Amino acid sequence: MKFFIDTANLEDIKKAYKIGVLSGVTTNPSLVAKEGVKFEHRIEEICQSVPEVESVSAEVTPDAVTAEEMIAQAEKLISINGGDEKITIKLPMTLSGLEACRYLTRKGVKTNVTLIFTVNQALLAARAGATYVSPFLGRLDDISEDGVQLVTKIAELFRVQNIDSQIIAASVRHPDHVTRVAMAGAHIATIPFSVIEQMSKHPLTDQGLVKFAADWEKTNNQ
Repeated sequence: MKFFIDTANLEDIKKAYKIGVLSGVTTNPSLVAKEGVKFEHRIEEICQSVPEVESVSAEVTPDAVTAEEMIAQAEKLISINGGDEKITIKLPMTLSGLEACRYLTRKGVKTNVTLIFTVNQALLAARAGATYVSPFLGRLDDISEDGVQLVTKIAELFRVQNIDSQIIAASVRHPDHVTRVAMAGAHIATIPFSVIEQMSKHPLTDQGLVKFAADWEKTNNQ
């Protein structure tokens, strides 16, 4: 399973990229708004900061309701950073979003259909040609549904039906989510940098480092 980082914070993106685990970046207008920067400018900065990743998702804005409006925005977004091939257009799971997805896919543009909460929505997105489908497991957990089970079902369906769309497990809240979606068959988990940090840590690792340091000090003092 690959890792994308879900943020518009440039420093967090650079830190994740530097440690060598990053395959992509997902953003949305809300995340960019928190940074207080222009959307297109931040997408360009992200593309330049992570030259070797496979995908940087740029989402159409909520005021783009029709397929035509989404496509018009998409055409501007894919021209960012000189028409960077990493740019993936993030579209909502609506009928208009599916129509835009199909159009863009036929033009050779990568697409990510987001806000998926059912197996049927994932199937529709895949058949519309989505490069990625993004089920939101954390938000399902918030309403007492099993988000990881949704990922499991989508992965099984895609296997049975021989579907190429990749599953991005989104709205990941903690390291156990990451473990479970990896075992469930997600191709990608998109996570905040705080979760990457949590995944790297364990008390026994810290204790071991302290012991190694102490033993090394004893060795040097002999």
